[in-house]
Amino acid sequence: MVTVKKFSAVWCGPCRALAPVINEIKSQFSNVKFEDYDVDVAYDEATKYGIRSVPTIIIEKDGKEINRFTGGIIVAPVFRLRKPANP
Repeated sequence: MVTVKKFSAVWCGPCRALAPVINEIKSQFSNVKFEDYDVDVAYDEATKYGIRSVPTIIIEKDGKEINRFTGGIIVAPVFRLRKPANP
C-alpha cells in the first residue's frame, strides 16, 4: 500500500498553497492512503519522521519511505502527480 504523509502547519503559506493540489490528487488516487499532520499538534509524529520544515510530503510504500519532498518548491512536483483531465 502507498501512503502519502503531509506535514504542514496552519501558519505556513506554502502549506496552504499545497492543500488544494493535494485534495485534487486525493480524489484521483483511491488506492493511495493520505494522512495529514499539523506539526504543532502532531509533534510526536513530526519528530518520528525528523520533520524540520514544512510543508513536507513523505511517500511510503509498504511502510518504507520511498520519497520525500520538503519546502515550498514541492508544489510543482506534487502538481505533476495529478492525472490529466479526460478530453
